[in-house]
Amino acid sequence: MATRKSDPLDAMVGARIRMFRVNRGISQAMLAERIGVTFQQVQKYERGADRIGAGRLSRIASVLGVSVGELFEASGAESPGLNSLVRLLAEPDALRALKAYARTTDPRVRLSIAKLVQSIADRAPAAKATVARLDTFDRDKRRGFGGEDGLPQEGEPQSHAAPVCPR
Repeated sequence: MATRKSDPLDAMVGARIRMFRVNRGISQAMLAERIGVTFQQVQKYERGADRIGAGRLSRIASVLGVSVGELFEASGAESPGLNSLVRLLAEPDALRALKAYARTTDPRVRLSIAKLVQSIADRAPAAKATVARLDTFDRDKRRGFGGEDGLPQEGEPQSHAAPVCPR
């Protein structure tokens, strides 16, 4: 008997399972226990690495409190970009961040949050270097090098840390 490989639909169903599971505060281990598999198997389902049989899919839907149909996208009825949105929401902490954002009501705060996250994402590769420089800056300050602003005072040895330049 030939083994069937998973396909993009399996990945999409897995992403939706993860989205519903996280939204309901159910851990992978809890879901696994309720459907009779290991949490590693749930991870494979959510990644789309393993296919899910009809019976198991029905049990998963029942545990999550949704219909089996809700684990599938309606073809043509939804926007073409929804598949990527579902995957995005399945990312760790994405749903939590979105829920926190939704609780904010001030449009200026919402705009500030969006700009902050966007600027962090745009600078992601450089962020590690900046953090390392700031850690060195803080360490030197704790060791007593520098005054209130962390800069060396007259007669103090100079730190070898890279200067922190505002952008």
